[in-house]
Amino acid sequence: MLIVGIAGGTGSGKTTVVRKVMEKLPREQVIVIPQDAYYKDNGHIPLEERQKINFDHPDSLEFTLLIEQLQRLKEGHTIEMPIYSYLTCLRSKETITVNPARVVLVEGIMILCDSRLREMFDIKVFVDADADDRLGRVIQRDIVERGRSVMMVLERYHETVKPSHLQFIEPTKRYADIIIPRGGDNQVGVGILVSIIEKHLLEES
Repeated sequence: MLIVGIAGGTGSGKTTVVRKVMEKLPREQVIVIPQDAYYKDNGHIPLEERQKINFDHPDSLEFTLLIEQLQRLKEGHTIEMPIYSYLTCLRSKETITVNPARVVLVEGIMILCDSRLREMFDIKVFVDADADDRLGRVIQRDIVERGRSVMMVLERYHETVKPSHLQFIEPTKRYADIIIPRGGDNQVGVGILVSIIEKHLLEES
């Protein structure tokens, strides 16, 4: 099993990179594990307080569960991946059954922050993008997917997203084996990553 970690700032284009990689590989051989599924359940906190949580801080994630489930996949076991809602800031009672595959793409802004998790990655990727481009994508996404106004998004960006990016996410670029500037628009960068994965699959077969 090849485990690929794909990190980068909020709105950098990680999801697009993952989608383009998956388009080039046999679907039955690749699974995606999104970091966002592993945010801590905050049912013990009132909704108003939950909505103020800094989702760009490593403390908001349950890294231990993510590591345990990756290990189980590596051992050939099926896992029950959590489902997390940004609207309620709660974990669903339902889960998603995920079966092992030859390639696991782990995607998220903070997946290179935890040394234990980094050690599990065979390839570490950092998707890079200009701050202005990231902000534009964040505004568009948060309005459509998370029901926030432009003012709410900008306020959150300046109070938590930008400071956390500079403190926790940007520094993890130094751990990357591959840096893909311009996100999913970088066809050459995506192509290099796909070639490395295909080479691994070929060597295994």
